[in-house]
Amino acid sequence: MDKTLEITTHSQISEISEADWNACACPETADGERAFDPFTTHRFLAALESSGSVGRGTGWVPMHLALRLDREIAAVAPLYLKSHSQGEYVFDHAWADAYKRAGGRYYPKLQCAVPFTPATGHRLLTRPGHEELAPLLLRAMAQIADQHGLSSAHVTFCPEGESAVAQEEGWLHRTGVQFHWENRGYADFDDFLSALSSRKRKAIRKERERARDFGGTIRALTGDAIEPRHWAAMWDFYQDTGSRKWGTPYLTHAFFDAAHALRDDVLLILAERDGTPVAGALNFIGRDTLYGRYWGCLEDHAFLHFELCYHQATDWAIAHRLARVEAGAQGEHKLARGYMPVTTHSAHFIAHPGLRRAVADYLDAERDAVAAEIAELTALGPYRSETD
Repeated sequence: MDKTLEITTHSQISEISEADWNACACPETADGERAFDPFTTHRFLAALESSGSVGRGTGWVPMHLALRLDREIAAVAPLYLKSHSQGEYVFDHAWADAYKRAGGRYYPKLQCAVPFTPATGHRLLTRPGHEELAPLLLRAMAQIADQHGLSSAHVTFCPEGESAVAQEEGWLHRTGVQFHWENRGYADFDDFLSALSSRKRKAIRKERERARDFGGTIRALTGDAIEPRHWAAMWDFYQDTGSRKWGTPYLTHAFFDAAHALRDDVLLILAERDGTPVAGALNFIGRDTLYGRYWGCLEDHAFLHFELCYHQATDWAIAHRLARVEAGAQGEHKLARGYMPVTTHSAHFIAHPGLRRAVADYLDAERDAVAAEIAELTALGPYRSETD
């Protein structure tokens, strides 16, 4: 007998049970290991919604997909109706402007992503054994776009495999560049430094010494060690950085209150003087990856940003045997600190044939440019060559 299939959209993630969502997004192993991706967990997406960081008035209106087989949820996708292109980190402003000049209406559009989070992770989330359902989620997004006259649908920061599935469905492929640190089985930070050229090794040691001269101590906190005062300090840091970089920070103050429920997924690295935090970096912990997300400070100190965001993250990842550190979007300055360029992937459904052709031509050229950039940056990397 054929199984019945139903796809529904949901304006709140609370309409889908945490157990059903996480069975698709982050099925845990029998020994209870943590989720691969802390950002697609039900608790993280729920914190964004309950805090008002996404929802009406933000330009991120939830339209989460759920696919049921015989009434059991077998696949889900984090999906949003977008009225702008902010907080995505895969920039399509030029596409929107071109379409507007041609008389089209680019917004609203569909975005399958984790808001404000340029971290690669699965977006087409299926229960184990139901991976064949992933294309149906893509078809549902395209159908919703067609039915509602939307210009486009986008799946951003997805793995290369999901991008390949989307290409088979006729979606366009886009690449980008990020800088990730890879753990090559280092015993400790000094072991990592030994893999670098002599000049880079000396520069990092000097940088760390200078950073630690700020007059206080540096602590790494996770789980119940993170107290309400630490969240309050991190909000101050985030607000300061956000106002300087983006104008208006994406996350609300309420998110940092709600984030206490995420404490087991979080690593805070704080620089404190006399017990008072003066700078900090917020990271999320995956099963094999540490994700750097936000940094801020109330005082300026030489190299403290590099120490908290990169060197401390690398040190912690080595100590906890994580495979990599992903330090967020952009930043060629990460290269000198052992973070190497990697390719990111996204997929794009463009409804209008003319706009689709123009975007396809643009992406063909852009992929070549991205590949060339990665090759050039890799050649400039800090690691010792075979002849050193």
